[in-house]
Amino acid sequence: MRRVIILFLLVAIAAAAGIVRSHSKAVHSISEVRALTGDSDGKREAREEIRKRYELSSGAQVEVSGINGGLKIETSDTRTAEVYIERIGKSAEELQRRKITIESSPSNLKIRGEKGDVGFLASFFGSNPSEQVTLKLPRQISLVAAGINGAVITDQIDGSVTVHGVNGKVDVGQAGGAAEFHGINGNIAVTLNSLDREGISINGVNGNIDIRLNEGVSANLEAHGMNGDVVSDLPDFVLEKAKHGSYYAHLGTGGNSISAHGINGNIRLSRATTASTMTVSQQAKGKG
Repeated sequence: MRRVIILFLLVAIAAAAGIVRSHSKAVHSISEVRALTGDSDGKREAREEIRKRYELSSGAQVEVSGINGGLKIETSDTRTAEVYIERIGKSAEELQRRKITIESSPSNLKIRGEKGDVGFLASFFGSNPSEQVTLKLPRQISLVAAGINGAVITDQIDGSVTVHGVNGKVDVGQAGGAAEFHGINGNIAVTLNSLDREGISINGVNGNIDIRLNEGVSANLEAHGMNGDVVSDLPDFVLEKAKHGSYYAHLGTGGNSISAHGINGNIRLSRATTASTMTVSQQAKGKG
């Protein structure tokens, strides 16, 4: 019986010693990671840059989705698309939790963020790196942006603009003739040089909406489920009905539709030239 007790004690001691050694190795490996990725203050940061260039044909569609950060687009008279993506995490392991895939053809450019090849626990409990996407694109494109955890800011785009699921402000310098905004947690500003048959569709927005229409653009406005007002400083704007969060109005001679549903904020209509003049005037007053 004594031999059994002594044997049991020896096994328990050996197991405890193994746990201590295993813990020491784990702490040592973490220290090595800190030493490799740490700065002088002991903080850890890993950084990755992606730079690509692609040729796009006129009228190509650009799709950006699943980005944990902001999206900025500059446009010009070119056929070349320049892609710059900066990813920042606390460690190299954190960068591996997500990956960016890019697919390109002359008629389509797709940039997508998604989960990386990591284990279940790391995927479920770990934190994600931040991502900032900057694109230099031709003007002659259409844009689809979805699942952006940050602001979306674009220059002039000659084609349609579709923006879904954005946690931040949306500012479209100019869209060709149709625009669609769904599930936006932030203010929206968009300029349209014309209004196509598809018009403007806006659903589920937590913020104010500023629609700037170029001279000569007419439209019909219909809004429902609004926790806010519809305002306009245009002389050819006529508000026909405003009751219980619903608004009916027409601009100019009427025509294609501006449709809004579920808006927690105000809708403001203005002419693009008027908005620009007011901005310049305000800047001049500020300088004075």
